[in-house]
Amino acid sequence: MSVKRDSFSVSITVGAYGVAFGAAAVADHFTILQACLLSLLTFSGASQFAVVGVVGAGGGAINAIATSTLLGTRNALYGMRMAPLLKVQGWKRAAAAHVTIDESTGVALAQLHDDDARQGFWRTGIGVFLFWNIFTLLGAIGAKAMGNPAAWGLDAAVPAAFLGLLWPRLKARNTWALMAAAIVLSLVLTPELPAGLPIISCAVLAIAIGWRE
Repeated sequence: MSVKRDSFSVSITVGAYGVAFGAAAVADHFTILQACLLSLLTFSGASQFAVVGVVGAGGGAINAIATSTLLGTRNALYGMRMAPLLKVQGWKRAAAAHVTIDESTGVALAQLHDDDARQGFWRTGIGVFLFWNIFTLLGAIGAKAMGNPAAWGLDAAVPAAFLGLLWPRLKARNTWALMAAAIVLSLVLTPELPAGLPIISCAVLAIAIGWRE
């Protein structure tokens, strides 16, 4: 029951943030169709916002693709972690790759048993995909009525969902130390590096510490 509850709560919370993306995309002169296709095919919130932000600021397609790809690199790290657990082949492998995101990986790794982890991965990945696309459409359609998406507080939804997943796992001293190191590293690197690199650096830090242990 806990897996279903966690998966649904994360899916609806993060999926609702799709409203902000749909509204932001239309505000930056993307069509409703283009906004929806970005959510269907890219399905990586940070990468999608990067595309919209770069193009909206007058950047070219190459810059937008490069920035979004850099942000999406972390999903490859998630895939390396999830592949031995999921053990899927064929079309299921392609489907798993598409829904290997922060949330599906986070819920899966929060479970104590492999069966629950697999269930959490699929339920969360598919749930976020459905809600994200539905709310992207709603946000794009209602962009003019919404005004500034940040005024609705939706920009805090994703960090809040992650904090809820992370907090119960902060039991061991070394886990607290890793969290503190990641916070410091991200704060130091964010003003200096392009978008995406601070996130990847924190992921590399976690892998390096885990490898040593």
